[in-house]
Amino acid sequence: MIPFDSLVIGAGQAGLSASHHLRRLGIEHVVLDANTHAGGAWQHRWDSLTMADVHGVADLPDAPAPGASSARANEIIACWFDDYEQSHDLPVLRPVRVERVTDEEGLLVVHADAGTWRTRSLVNATGTWTHPFVPTYPGQRGFAGEQWHTVAYPGREHFRGRRVLVVGGGASAVQFIGELATIAHVQWVTRRPPAWSAEFSGRRAIEMVEQRVREGRPPASVVSVTGLSLRPQEMAAARTGVYERRREMFERIERDGVRWADGSTEAFDAILWATGFRPAVRHLAPLGLRSPEGGIALLPGSRDVQTSVTAAADPRVQLVGYGPSASTIGGNRAGRAAALAVRAHLAAAEFALP
Repeated sequence: MIPFDSLVIGAGQAGLSASHHLRRLGIEHVVLDANTHAGGAWQHRWDSLTMADVHGVADLPDAPAPGASSARANEIIACWFDDYEQSHDLPVLRPVRVERVTDEEGLLVVHADAGTWRTRSLVNATGTWTHPFVPTYPGQRGFAGEQWHTVAYPGREHFRGRRVLVVGGGASAVQFIGELATIAHVQWVTRRPPAWSAEFSGRRAIEMVEQRVREGRPPASVVSVTGLSLRPQEMAAARTGVYERRREMFERIERDGVRWADGSTEAFDAILWATGFRPAVRHLAPLGLRSPEGGIALLPGSRDVQTSVTAAADPRVQLVGYGPSASTIGGNRAGRAAALAVRAHLAAAEFALP
């Protein structure tokens, strides 16, 4: 089998950007995507999330992003990605679910449910959506009500008139409360008091995340650096006092609710775990990229910290949408940086390039 010069795993925003720039540089590659249809993780978002609700979607190379509207984000962005793949003739294969990546005599071998591919370099663009995180608490399995994670959020109307416990201190928790507090009884719980901020410094947040991954530590959430803020969509919920009624985490989960630290109990019909995601990088485990600190260390990029994409332990591997590039803007910039890093690696290894 003749190896590809590069292979991209994932066809979300970062993967499409990387593929575009690889093609522009004349680097032969293929994109493997686990989804049945175009759209990346966006196609799986809940129906009530509109284009007016999303924090912002960056332009793809040579393609402006859709603007704010009342249309469903999971439809608009999926169609946009599909059009982009078609109009730029990107080499996307789907559905192909990558299971592991190994090293065989200097080549990276990508093992998937649909076959095996060999490549001289790899761009990993798998994001976090397929790796939701739910913490474990005593009694959790015995809860008689419903438990939902952000990844499977069924929408606002599902919870109308019900007692809902929202767990998590990030932006998703704040948004869910904003949707539900006016139609349901909502109680918010977090492990630590939330840090509210009227000012958003995206650059400072990204720099701190970049420092963590440069040191080989797992990436931290942007909210842990910037703090939380309420958008106009959450103001009606704020007037109910739901955010001020936040409580510290419960001691355990009972069959019909939770037990608080003071021994009292409270009944709930549903628990909504807005507890985030972890990077979906298990398939890279055979390459030994993780540092002793538990994360994948990245080499410093250019003056733009979002161009830190090269795995310190293996320069053949580029990670886009990981750490400092884990945003639509960052993923787009990282795609270009990854393509340039691939070209530099191939040139240094004296592989033939156009």
